[in-house]
Amino acid sequence: MIKSDFLRRLRALTIKEWCQLVRDPSSFAVGLVLPLVLIFIFGSGLSLDLGNTPIAVINQAPGNVSYAIEQGFKGSPYLTPINCGNIKEAEGLMRKKTVKGIVVIPSNFAGQFQAGKGKLQLIVHGVDTVSASSLERYIQQSVQISLGKLGYSSDKGAVPVVRLWFNAANSSTWYFVPGLVVVVITIVGAFLTALVIAREWERGTMEMLFSTPVKPSEILLSKVIPYFIVGMGGLFLCLFAARFIFEVPIQGSLAVIIGSSCIYLLTALGAGLWISGLTKNQFLASQLVILISFLPCVMLSGFVFDLRNVPEAIAAVSYVLPPTYFMELIRASFLSGTDAQTVIKDTAILAAYAFMFFFFVTRTLKKTLEKK
Repeated sequence: MIKSDFLRRLRALTIKEWCQLVRDPSSFAVGLVLPLVLIFIFGSGLSLDLGNTPIAVINQAPGNVSYAIEQGFKGSPYLTPINCGNIKEAEGLMRKKTVKGIVVIPSNFAGQFQAGKGKLQLIVHGVDTVSASSLERYIQQSVQISLGKLGYSSDKGAVPVVRLWFNAANSSTWYFVPGLVVVVITIVGAFLTALVIAREWERGTMEMLFSTPVKPSEILLSKVIPYFIVGMGGLFLCLFAARFIFEVPIQGSLAVIIGSSCIYLLTALGAGLWISGLTKNQFLASQLVILISFLPCVMLSGFVFDLRNVPEAIAAVSYVLPPTYFMELIRASFLSGTDAQTVIKDTAILAAYAFMFFFFVTRTLKKTLEKK
């Protein structure tokens, strides 16, 4: 009798919990969709390998050996050589990020090679230290394979003399710290504000606000201003730590860094408030903001992985996301200096996203109550 009562209660409670689970789509989203998205991102969307990396090649010593080295670059699945007539042309391509490295075969290479002291000059874009190290290794392996096909032993080779641009210290800290500015602003802007409007709806205070003479724009501003101040405080802390603790150089304009950060912070605030007003539920809003803003900011913006090394479909998704453009701009501002074209393009895109998100927020803050 006791056992049958236990089973009956257990069955009733189990059915009740299942019905509640079915009525809450967010539970299925967290339990099923989020794991699939994470597996997809980690399994196929992220890669540290280089593929078809463009490099500029300057051959100042035409001959059989140098020709074989060039052909080796062309036959490599990891390298895409672009012939340049002089170093100035190659440097221009490097500054535009058209190429990731420059290989110079000097005019005295033939004589040095015959003496067993052949040297190649290799200039690598060093902002991403992981990609720079991989590129250096691929070029060296390609040269050794090309010389081996000519019958030369490894003792008589061509040693690349490596120089790093934009990251002379070859420190991964210089690469990651500027990106942390993007992550911090995303957390403060999107994650915190995602709970603001949803909390008001859950507590019933939003209806009270709608019954007062205040306008939706006033409600919106009152929620943006505090978190904007907090976000700017986080930005200045990051800048202080980057410059004086981690000693990351600021090669570009500090005004561009602060100005673009303000625009991106407004974008993040708008995204968080829109999600909050759309869901009207704190739990669902917090899950959505992690899925839509935080994870893409870390995984798909170029923070850790070079977007040129991911599948085209994943790269296409990345370039739809606002953090990708701010990541590009902030890293350039810190390490390689800002150029007008990049600043105008990225800030214009970020401003458009900010306007779009705040437009969506105003649509969710209409002073009308839903029919129940």
